[in-house]
Amino acid sequence: MPTPHATPVCLSPEQRQALLRLARAASTPQALARRARIVLRAAAEDRPTNLRIAQELGCDHDTVALWRGRFATEGLPGLQDAPRSGRPRSFSPPAAPARP
Repeated sequence: MPTPHATPVCLSPEQRQALLRLARAASTPQALARRARIVLRAAAEDRPTNLRIAQELGCDHDTVALWRGRFATEGLPGLQDAPRSGRPRSFSPPAAPARP
């Protein structure tokens, strides 16, 4: 059975800068920072495989394939969490205090 090829990732200078900012910022959620590191590594000159990236970053190769593919199809917005289905909130957010 042939091995499927990883989706190639090519970054513009603006995309690379945005991903570097996400990966380095202390205020970035860790899940998003990991996704940014995955894409940055996938776009490296040596064109690493999903398995190699997974070994280097300590995650599963399916995770690498998911985010690499999502970035290839959707770009930077594809790295954000997708909306989840489920029951809507049953309470409203707290109201702002009234000013005198």
